[in-house]
Amino acid sequence: MNKFYKRYFSKLIITLFLLSFIAILSCKIEYIKKKRGYSLFIEFSNAHGIKKGTHIYFRGIQIGSIKNIYMKVNSVIVVAYINSLNILIPKNSLVETNQTGLFNDTIIDIVPLKIVDSKLFDINIFSSSCLKSNFLCNHHYLKGYRGLNYDDLIRAATRISQRFDDPRFFSLFYIFLQNNIDISDEFLDILNTASNFLYIFLFLIKKYFITYLN
Repeated sequence: MNKFYKRYFSKLIITLFLLSFIAILSCKIEYIKKKRGYSLFIEFSNAHGIKKGTHIYFRGIQIGSIKNIYMKVNSVIVVAYINSLNILIPKNSLVETNQTGLFNDTIIDIVPLKIVDSKLFDINIFSSSCLKSNFLCNHHYLKGYRGLNYDDLIRAATRISQRFDDPRFFSLFYIFLQNNIDISDEFLDILNTASNFLYIFLFLIKKYFITYLN
């Protein structure tokens, strides 16, 4: 009798263990499916500070990162991984690099250029029907552009400072100020003459009304 109970108990333990394992495995598979994402190829004329792990933002929210970078003869192609299949990106979107933070970290911003009908959101990224939709599909190819860059701002500020150090600039600036001063003097003379005429005109009108009333 004891042997029967031991066998029954052993089978029960094994069954419970298998059921627990199957449940955990199912939850893990479901979790992996939910966390599954898709990839996009983005071409830039220059890396602009992009590297592996560079964050990708859509409407100000981080949605993925750069997984690989390939250098071509005339361009740089990066592989962008989007973290979730539920993140749909309109095809009519602007992709550009921007620099943020104290250390000028480079990020990639994806900015949609128009509003897409919310009724069209039930789309399978991996299906052939996605190609006819208004959204980017898996392994879609995009063209990226250079956005805000602090190096350009520093370069522009340097050029402006160099212009101020140029004697020709000061010579032209002096001529410009002198012409403005001359024009201002002539304008003041015209205003003074006009005010004199106005004073004489008002004086004559006043004299006329006094004579008419008398």
